[in-house]
Amino acid sequence: MNLIDTTLVHKTGPLPSGGQEKHPTIVLLHGRGSNEDDLLGLAPYLDGRLFLVAARAPLDFPYGGYTWYQMQDIGSPDWRTFTESYHELVTFLEDVKKGYPADPEQMYLFGFSMGSVMSLALGLTRPQDFRGVVAHSGYVPEGSGLAFQTEQLSRTDFFVAHGVEDQVIPVSHGRRASELLSELKATFTYREYPMGHQVSEESLGDIAEWLTRALDGGNNR
Repeated sequence: MNLIDTTLVHKTGPLPSGGQEKHPTIVLLHGRGSNEDDLLGLAPYLDGRLFLVAARAPLDFPYGGYTWYQMQDIGSPDWRTFTESYHELVTFLEDVKKGYPADPEQMYLFGFSMGSVMSLALGLTRPQDFRGVVAHSGYVPEGSGLAFQTEQLSRTDFFVAHGVEDQVIPVSHGRRASELLSELKATFTYREYPMGHQVSEESLGDIAEWLTRALDGGNNR
């Protein structure tokens, strides 16, 4: 498929079969130091009805790959670069809905690590745009200055996954995300896994099952 003209470099998976005009679409956001190919490799394990779009972060990472923002410490993004990437993603997501056969009522996000931070930022500030958000091994960017749209959160389901042995983004950040989502009265699933900073077979299996239930119109609530 030809790539749309947009600011973020990206790749797509093949169009799902079935002949529909519009398809449920999941946008994949990789972690720091990686690229758009990373999460696209999960395609064989996700529901075949999903159209996959994998975005590349806009900033070069000095040690290879790309990054969504600069940071001073874990949990402390540089808010200027964070906000710039956030707005680039907002534009990119609109381009995806206009330029690809993406069903605007069935849009999902799947972010890992720094991509998870961006996914949570988008899901909490623009819940009307997403049916579901998967946030794996990240945290909620509480100091961003972005306004969480609490009155619209009922539309969006969240799946938050974290490894109890994560030495990059400690599990305390995942637990804080769970606590905050509960305070915001969001609909969410929170799971911890016996792993480090990674997507494991178990966590991926749970996410795939959660996404399939959502596509089937099931209740993830």
